[in-house]
Amino acid sequence: MNEFIPPAKPLIGDEERAAVDRVLRSGMLAQGPEVKAFEEEFSAHFNLGRACVAVNSGTSGQHLGLLSSGVKAGDEVIVPSFTFAATCNSVALTGAKPVFADIDADDFCISPAAIEAAITDKTVGIMPVHLYGHPAKMDQIMALADKHDLQVYEDAAQAHGASLGGTPVGAFGTFAMFSLYPTKNMTSGEGGMVSIADAEIERLMRLYRNQGMEKQYHNEVVGFNTRMTDIHAAIGREQLKKVDAWTKARQDNAAFLSANLEGVTTPPVAEGAVHVYHQYTVRVPEDRDGLAAALKEQFNVGSGMFYPVPNHQLKPFAGGTNDADLPETMKAAAECLSLPVHPSLSQADLERIVEGVNTLAKAGA
Repeated sequence: MNEFIPPAKPLIGDEERAAVDRVLRSGMLAQGPEVKAFEEEFSAHFNLGRACVAVNSGTSGQHLGLLSSGVKAGDEVIVPSFTFAATCNSVALTGAKPVFADIDADDFCISPAAIEAAITDKTVGIMPVHLYGHPAKMDQIMALADKHDLQVYEDAAQAHGASLGGTPVGAFGTFAMFSLYPTKNMTSGEGGMVSIADAEIERLMRLYRNQGMEKQYHNEVVGFNTRMTDIHAAIGREQLKKVDAWTKARQDNAAFLSANLEGVTTPPVAEGAVHVYHQYTVRVPEDRDGLAAALKEQFNVGSGMFYPVPNHQLKPFAGGTNDADLPETMKAAAECLSLPVHPSLSQADLERIVEGVNTLAKAGA
């Protein structure tokens, strides 16, 4: 049988290994010069035009970003349910309430109309997720935020380099979180990067990540230890040199799939949007799980189901929203299947993915 095609594959080369060795030889392993350089280089590379703060995970970045933005117990933050649980977890960890809104069918991102319907006098912010690497409708979301005097917190965990109307994701909201987990479009081994519009929020972020202190033993707030190590930052700095080529490969792979797949609904790209294809997600209108199982069994092609259990149905959050209130979320959870799109794919791999999906879709698998 052909070699297994995994749904995702981290890319670590000799440059990253050499960078780690350089840090180990330096003796400066914790938050130091590599972290500072990575923060500056990340902001410059993605043309964010704002300061970045590195932390030990994307979830930490989201949590500390909310705390630094003043989100507190009793507040409400509007979030999509069709996303990874870290989105609503970060809101709940501040003591605030995540309020779930439906997505739009075209981009899997939170619906501006659903956001407006969910706003109450307790709403302080909106957390759009640029899901799968496609930007949310940020022009409409920012207009809503201005209209209702709300903050916007971008979950850009999957969207390094995505943009809308020429503006990069991460440059719209009060802050934006990028994940640097191993399977993301670029990695630092583990980690997160937060781009921040406001100098005081940036200062608070730096306090919260470092036990609440800027100056040693002069703690200003009750803080956390969510620092990024220089080892992780060194990996991230090398990945920044490669991510543009990887993104181009993802986009080329996606274009081939979209041009050749049959029997499934391929992902559209909005006008003015740059999609970076963290995932290439199709809709399978009937028996998604059966097609995924057959694709692996008969063609040795892996795939992923993100996210079959929407957040509003998870145990910590269940009971607050009826499924009927989120029809597009429920439909996406039942239909979505992510096919391999990562830069390691060969032309033969792409052709096997197409052959497998088309064969099985025609057979009604």
